[in-house]
This record gives sequence, structure tokens and C-alpha cells, in this order.
Amino acid sequence: MTEEFTDPLKIIYQDDGLVAVHKPAGLLVHRTALAAGQTEQFALQMLRDQIGRYVYPIHRLDRPTAGVLLFGLDDETTRRLREAFTDQTIEKRYVALVRGYTDLNGEIDHPLTKWVDHKVKKKKMAQLAEGEELERREAVTHYQRLATAELSISVGRYPTSRYSLVSAQPKTGRTHQIRRHFNHIAHPIIGDHRYGDNRHNRMFRSELALSPLFLLAKSVRFKHPHSGKELVIETVFDPFWIEMVERLGWGRGVLENGQW
Repeated sequence: MTEEFTDPLKIIYQDDGLVAVHKPAGLLVHRTALAAGQTEQFALQMLRDQIGRYVYPIHRLDRPTAGVLLFGLDDETTRRLREAFTDQTIEKRYVALVRGYTDLNGEIDHPLTKWVDHKVKKKKMAQLAEGEELERREAVTHYQRLATAELSISVGRYPTSRYSLVSAQPKTGRTHQIRRHFNHIAHPIIGDHRYGDNRHNRMFRSELALSPLFLLAKSVRFKHPHSGKELVIETVFDPFWIEMVERLGWGRGVLENGQW
């Protein structure tokens, strides 16, 4: 069933050239093939109706990912900010809850294919000549571990379950990059039904009554395309994050340590 969003989008920042909102989890940025034939809401249209003027998407967030989302208010600002994303001069910071204890910090340098839809990927692979492989593009993510927790709940063959709270900075912008990268290093994000560990996802639903994807686009840092001044735009944690840190025994302070 399609989720209905009745509250207006929370505007975090706005000036003459751009506007930043907090995109809630479950909301599409704009119309895609994913919503073909369905009655859907889109962040772009909701914001357009909300502020009464046309807006231009600058980048995307996955549908289940919440957090900072930028829109341009004119062609020039939009062009410059899109170029900044392409040139990797915009610093993006995410927060995620992952399975297991990660290293204190690390770099995930793992090229990714363009294709994430399994049916499309299988079709593309069938079209390859013998010996060819799907094209992979550079993808790099840096991360820092912020906290660890261990619950006395058995998941799979282990008597307890372990988790890490991490801050992640993708240096490239590939589709589902952070989700695919943490899965690649065997620390999938909790609540990720595509790339995650469904045993832990089920445990969170049944034991903790928590089911969202624990991935938040916390902040962006960049030079304003017109003034050149450094601009940091960040959002707050949704209530389900507060519930999660309290149930894992961290308390709200772990989300207020300023390491984003």
C-alpha cells in the first residue's frame, strides 16, 4: 500500500537560489518507473505546491532513505550545484546502523555496476559477449564507527547480536552506494530489505518494534554557488532513531555528539 504524506515538507534552508528539505523515509524524490501506474506523491511536486514556485532536483535520495535533499530555484543555481555533485566538491555525511562491529574507521573502495534491478541486470548480462563483464564504476565510501552495542538476543547461530553506529561519507554518488558498500563488507544496514540481513531486520521488527531503514542523509557541506561562502545544511534525527538508540542502550547523547 502506498504511504500517504499529509504533513508539509520540513524546509531546513532557503535562499534566492536553492531550498533544502528533510525528505521523509518512503517518499520518492520525483516520478520514476518505480511509480508507474500508481498514485504516488513526490518530494518535487510537494515542495512545488508548498512554496508556490517551480523547483529543480539537484540530486537524489533512495526512497527509504530520509534526510537532506536539495532543490534549485533557478537554472543557473541548479546547474552549478549539479556540477558540484559531479565534481565531488560537495561533502555528504550519512549516519547508519549496521550489523556487527565495524573497524574504527575505514575506506570501502569497491566499484559498482550501474544496474541494481535484478531483472534488468540479468538481461544486461545475457547480452554480454563471452568473457565480457558488466561495466563497473568507481565507488568510494569512508566511514567512522561512533558506537557499538550488543543485545542478548540470539539471531542465527550467535547467542547475541552486535551493532555499530557509523558516520559515512560517500566520495562518489553511485546508485544505492552506501547500502551496497556496507553489505559488501558484511555490515549491512539494519532495515535494508534489498541488501540487508533479513534475520536482523525481522528481529528489529518483532523484538524492538522498529522497521525503517536506518540510514539518514544527515548533512551536506559546500561552497554556495553564488556567494562562495561555505554552507553547511543538516537535519535532525527522526523519532524512530531516538527509539533505536534508547533500546540499544546508548541514550540520546550518542546522536548529539556532533561527529556528523
